[in-house]
Amino acid sequence: MIRLLCAFVLAVLANLAWAAPQQVVTIEQAEAVRAQGWDATQPPATGWVPVKLMDVWSDRWPGHDGVVWYRVHWDQQGESEPVALLLDYTCSAAEVRLNGSVIDRDASLVEPLSRKWHVPRYYIVQAPMLKQGRNELLVRVSGMSPYAPGFGTVSVGDPATLKASYEDAIFVRRDMQVFDFTVGIVMASLFGLFWLLRRRDTTYGWYALSGLFGGLYGSNYIVNSPWPFPTTNMWQSFNAGCFVAMVVAHSLFLARYCDRRWPRIERVLLAIAGLIFVLALVIPDWMGPQRNVYLLPAIFYVYAANVAFIVYALRKRRSDYLVLAACVSVPLVMSFHDLAVYLCWMKASSYLGALLSPLTILGMGFVLAYRFAKTMERVEGFNAELTREVHSATSQLAETMSQQHALELAHSRAGERLQLVRDLHDGFGGTLVGAIAELKQAPEGMPKARVIGILSEMRDDLRLVIDSTAREHADLAELLVPLRHRATRLLEAADIEDHWSLHGLEGVDLGTARSLDLLRLLQEALTNVFKHSQARRVDVTLECTAESLRMQVRDDGIGIAAVKTEPQKNSEGGTGMASMRTRAQRLGAAFDVVRGEHGTAINLLMPLMP
Repeated sequence: MIRLLCAFVLAVLANLAWAAPQQVVTIEQAEAVRAQGWDATQPPATGWVPVKLMDVWSDRWPGHDGVVWYRVHWDQQGESEPVALLLDYTCSAAEVRLNGSVIDRDASLVEPLSRKWHVPRYYIVQAPMLKQGRNELLVRVSGMSPYAPGFGTVSVGDPATLKASYEDAIFVRRDMQVFDFTVGIVMASLFGLFWLLRRRDTTYGWYALSGLFGGLYGSNYIVNSPWPFPTTNMWQSFNAGCFVAMVVAHSLFLARYCDRRWPRIERVLLAIAGLIFVLALVIPDWMGPQRNVYLLPAIFYVYAANVAFIVYALRKRRSDYLVLAACVSVPLVMSFHDLAVYLCWMKASSYLGALLSPLTILGMGFVLAYRFAKTMERVEGFNAELTREVHSATSQLAETMSQQHALELAHSRAGERLQLVRDLHDGFGGTLVGAIAELKQAPEGMPKARVIGILSEMRDDLRLVIDSTAREHADLAELLVPLRHRATRLLEAADIEDHWSLHGLEGVDLGTARSLDLLRLLQEALTNVFKHSQARRVDVTLECTAESLRMQVRDDGIGIAAVKTEPQKNSEGGTGMASMRTRAQRLGAAFDVVRGEHGTAINLLMPLMP
């Protein structure tokens, strides 16, 4: 910062230092003549006119593109010491002759022209090249009328004094431009990476584009040739296009920073910037010389955008808005000087925007970094709050799930108890009531065997309930073992052979209620075979697949009337068949009884729940 201020002060005081008569003589009067054609190696003998330096020849010879010769004279007293020459401004390329000898020549004096307009020229002339008395400096300047061609003041005198002035001018006019370019590109790259990582926040993206095009535009003050473009006009039109693109991106950056969007206006602005780039490549010989046609509206537009943002920031009074407003205010004020120089309203060789531009860029970078930090702070706060909310919600959910689980367990136990009561009532209770009724109606001398049979049925029914409910989890194969054992003993007593075919039952857990319904249905089917079939053989098949369970009880007895799954009365009117249908309905199974020529088959096809 201190060096910047010192450089600015030195640049202002340089003219005073050059004017010191005892050390430096600043020459502001010269003669000029324009040459015909770009290849003039010698100045015309006639046509010289007096000019005041610095001189822009487009004021005198509008539309002249080519070569203008400038002639400067001064009187030299003493030849023993070397003398320094400082040429303040030569636009765009030049050849310098002292007393007829060439002391400097740019690489290209014809198109594409060399570009050494942005820096002064400094020479130390040894005594043998000087003359006692009148000396002549002849400068051939090659330039184009739209780009402020001309020649600046010439300073002659003490080498040390002029060397200091030259270094100060180089610092202001070249080094600061390089520094400005570097800082702008670095900041644009940094926030461009931020945008790549956070695409939704386009503020960083527009700032990065503004910095990129600003750097390309600033290269006009750095580069020494129009490469990679073949002509000066194409270079100038491209550079002007970069300025327009920078202005558009900068205005969109300010809008995004204020969280404002105007889609139609933005599309128009982007279309204009793109069109200028296309035309710069297609018709550069018009877009370059006539660049003020679109540059001046762009300049006034960016002034309006900056002023609008400053007013908005003052109204909102937000700290980051105010800092950003200060950052755009500084170059806004400084730009009036540079605009006057650009339009040739002021005769000067230096653009001052680069002096404070790095501070402006750093300030804007600070504001964006502040915005990024605040965003991350909000994200971290949101994450912390989200973590607390998730923890609270998880705790509440766990408590709710625990309560729900307890309710489900209670409901399940109540359901199991209700099912147990229903089974005891329907099965064991029914058997008990029937036995009581039979005993009441029996004669005095009822056979002992019949009493024992009734009690055995009651015992088997009770065992079935106990077997299916005693264990919370048991597969179907285990539950069938006691039922098969009792059924086999019962059937053997009636000389009925039983054959069992069981497949895929291991690991099949139907649950207590469904298992009991299935076992009761199977028990009832075997009981019917025992009581009514007069069979000699019964085949029991149970097969389980991933989707269904199939059960079949087939005997070779006299059979019973066929019964379908529809809820209709058994032709025999028995309660056993109705009970089997009811249980099949509870199981969601297809149930039928088929009477064949050689016996009866009871079929059940039950889907398995996942």
